[in-house]
Amino acid sequence: MTISLDKVDRQLLDWLQRDASLSLSELAEHVNLTTTPCWKRLKRLEESGILQKRVALLDPEALGLSFTAFVHIKTSDHSEAWYRKFVDAVTPFPEVMECYRMAGEYDYMMKVQVADMGAYDRFYKKLVNSIEGLTNVTSTFAMEPLKYTTALPL
Repeated sequence: MTISLDKVDRQLLDWLQRDASLSLSELAEHVNLTTTPCWKRLKRLEESGILQKRVALLDPEALGLSFTAFVHIKTSDHSEAWYRKFVDAVTPFPEVMECYRMAGEYDYMMKVQVADMGAYDRFYKKLVNSIEGLTNVTSTFAMEPLKYTTALPL
């Protein structure tokens, strides 16, 4: 379902992306509405699926999870059955922050967040032993995050 977003909707979403802990009255004030119309807009945005979740962003380094790996995967099996098995195998790994089916040289790419190289090695071994049909698993490691955001450009 696609809905049309006006300027106020975009402002609401922008404020929520900056700080999802803002109260309804604070949000309403930021977009020059009273609380009832603001609440109705938020409800509509949630029901449409545009506003999916309101979450807290944690500092990986403060939690001892500062090692970021990008895992590039190739497979020779591109069947629907293999795809389903792959998704079912990867989804439960808490270390996998993001996973994408790709076009280009690699078939899949994952962002993995762990404590250190030892933790990554344990993850890697679990990964390759739980999924049959991988023909190449290549990892690259982030040295320093230069930009990180969850905010979409509105």
